[in-house]
Amino acid sequence: MNDPFASTLQKFAKEWADENGVDFQVDVVGYGDLATRVRSDFVGGTGNFDLFTMDIVWTGEFAEAGNTVDLSDRIARDADELDLDDIYDAAWTQGEWGDKQIAYPLAGYVNLLNYRTDVLEQEGLQVPATLEDLSDVALAIGNDGPVAGWVANGQQGPAAAQDWMAYSFQSGGQILDGDGKPVINSDVNVKSLELYRDLFDQAAPPGATEFDWGQRETAFTQGRAATVETWSVSRASYEDPDVSTIAGNVGTVPAPMAAGLDPKYAFGGWGLAINADSDTPDAAWEFIKWVTSPEVQKRWVEDGAGTYIRKSTAEDPELTAEFPFQPVVAEALANGDGDARPRVPQYSEIENAVGIAVSKVLTKGATPQEALDEAQATAEALF
Repeated sequence: MNDPFASTLQKFAKEWADENGVDFQVDVVGYGDLATRVRSDFVGGTGNFDLFTMDIVWTGEFAEAGNTVDLSDRIARDADELDLDDIYDAAWTQGEWGDKQIAYPLAGYVNLLNYRTDVLEQEGLQVPATLEDLSDVALAIGNDGPVAGWVANGQQGPAAAQDWMAYSFQSGGQILDGDGKPVINSDVNVKSLELYRDLFDQAAPPGATEFDWGQRETAFTQGRAATVETWSVSRASYEDPDVSTIAGNVGTVPAPMAAGLDPKYAFGGWGLAINADSDTPDAAWEFIKWVTSPEVQKRWVEDGAGTYIRKSTAEDPELTAEFPFQPVVAEALANGDGDARPRVPQYSEIENAVGIAVSKVLTKGATPQEALDEAQATAEALF
């Protein structure tokens, strides 16, 4: 996946391959291309790759289909080498399905709220402590000036669906209830989508209804928005003057919940999974063990990968001196919820329905109630 950790993964893979005499090629592709390529390889049984980065939300789909190697026996066998207790509980959800572990934690993300310290100070606004506070701050700044109050993904598809799902989660909403049944059009979700629409209308920069993750990040790093909720993998880049015009003026807190809700934070990111059709699963496992080890994970962060799966890494004093936002990440990881988005086999189809619904609302093609009713009907048919 072409997220910020990709260049580090390529570099480290070459290092391991050279040391072990292994021929190791790493291809880096975008989200849609990655999903298409791995699914095509699975369906064709072609075994074109041995390892791939697996999105947390693909867990149920790939586990039920038997697309990847169950790592449980290997983990149990090599437990003494793996320092398992050092890995955050939420990180295991990157590949956990029933009693199987079909991917090993690699790049853990938590949802953070980032804000412009200079803009909030200039406007006399406080750092948001709740979701309602965030809305108030964003709307107070508005979108009439050069710096808009807020930015998020609006592009139809996974971008809009995943971003709105985060706001639904922070509002106390769910996509599936405790019995695993769709509740997409719940009252909480309708109100959450109303808020999302209003923020786009009154606080987002022009063109945001077409933004994906990269465009959202660019809007923030180039000074066009005062607040943004993003995955923690992006945080280090905000201090890089080569890509950010706002370095030194960014504050960070865990993405705030609605008033009265217990603090818990959406967890996501990527695991490393072994293709069930791979003819070199043992070599693939050796690489997984090496790249996720405590020693290598510290170097991983030092290199700018921006992701965390281990407590020792997120709490390391040397790393914290270099990346002062690490305690915020550690707090969110300790309270991370890997089921903020459902990891069921039907997830991709649910995501598509939700993405269509959000886009319809943002482009004034439907009310939140109408759009989520349609998504609900689509989702119900999947179960």
